[in-house]
Amino acid sequence: MMFVDRHDAGVRLGQRLAGLVTDEDVVVLGLPRGGVSVAFEVAQALGAPLDVIVVRKLGVPFQPELGFGAVGEGGVRVINADVVRLADVTREEMAAVEERERAEVLRRVRRFRGDRASVDLAGRTVIVVDDGIATGSTARAACRVARAREAARVILAVPVGTPDTIAGLREDVDEVICLETPTVLWGIGTWYVDFTQAADERVVELLQWAASPCAEGAVPAKERAVKSDSPEPVDEVTVDAGPVRLTGQLVIPEGAAGVVVFVHGSGSSRHSPRNRYVASVLNRAGLGTLLFDLLTVEEEYDRGNVFDIELLAGRLAQVTNRLGDQPWAAVLPVGYFGAGTGAAAALWAAAEPGNTVAAVVSRGGRPDLAGARLAAVRAATLLIVGDRDELVLDLNQAAQERLTCENRLEIIPDATYLFEEPGALETVADLARNWFADHFNRTRVG
Repeated sequence: MMFVDRHDAGVRLGQRLAGLVTDEDVVVLGLPRGGVSVAFEVAQALGAPLDVIVVRKLGVPFQPELGFGAVGEGGVRVINADVVRLADVTREEMAAVEERERAEVLRRVRRFRGDRASVDLAGRTVIVVDDGIATGSTARAACRVARAREAARVILAVPVGTPDTIAGLREDVDEVICLETPTVLWGIGTWYVDFTQAADERVVELLQWAASPCAEGAVPAKERAVKSDSPEPVDEVTVDAGPVRLTGQLVIPEGAAGVVVFVHGSGSSRHSPRNRYVASVLNRAGLGTLLFDLLTVEEEYDRGNVFDIELLAGRLAQVTNRLGDQPWAAVLPVGYFGAGTGAAAALWAAAEPGNTVAAVVSRGGRPDLAGARLAAVRAATLLIVGDRDELVLDLNQAAQERLTCENRLEIIPDATYLFEEPGALETVADLARNWFADHFNRTRVG
């Protein structure tokens, strides 16, 4: 069962809970950002108050999308010892990450709640809601926060999660409600037709609506639903890359000025909400986009493949060649948008003899992993990094010195690795759009 969007997922989850939760004293807590959109519909279905519950993932320093734990309000801390051991994270590194994320917890609490006091949970049934569960560390931390605030009963409710992850969370809650439990999740976004990133402003807006005296039924569903930013039709495509077949999503607006191929980083997929948001901005500007997976599901299980830049670059080159074989694409300039290790693969491929890619944009990327290939890149390259992502910023500055092509380094103020801060991802999208549009136009004129 696919969910149309978070509104649809929340309505379905609310219907399930309405028949199971009969307590009159219920509070619904949403995990920001996407979980609040789902939780709003659950609260409406149950006629219950809605509040936000803020937790932050603790990311491995060299791979922030991989969490080794989470922290939440009230000093709650959850650590995944297996990830700490396998990633060889030191105590000093853990402490530095934790200090930064605890500060972010406080900032977000102020941002989302404003002057309102948190809803009292003591002695009440608390339903913790998110838009899906991957590793479960943030959900576990959220449930422990609810326990610490003296909730009498804690229920975790989500639209989708794997059976193993759900089973592991049962020790922290009284009950888990999950609508879909696929054996392989791949990514939460794969279970939504529209998984557009929710903005901070949307979270604040929903919480204000829920807190109003006439919140029940006050906001029409069509106004509550978060609609897709891309009106263009999306085509599911497959590309043969050697022994494997790769899956992608292609959007070509009428009169497209060029095509941007997205190369995601480790731990992500073509369903990355950040890349999908950037793609929607490019589509509205008349640029085509192709989001595809560099590896098959089976290949992803071998972490060595995720960091095999030569393998990933080879796959990207094959996809680019197949794209150029299409009659409509033969005359369109091509660009690469890379994130994380995907940025290294994009630059490696751009350095190959005969590669005619016009422009490359790296979002929080690891261009240093392209090594000696950097000097051979001919495509105009834009590096975008958050100034609070200090390690990656240093690596990008060093990589920029090795580039001989036209290049620029843009540093986004107060932004971290995932550009989750208000306005950060929007700035990334605007920079990418302008860079591609400018260099595609130069290529076409030439």
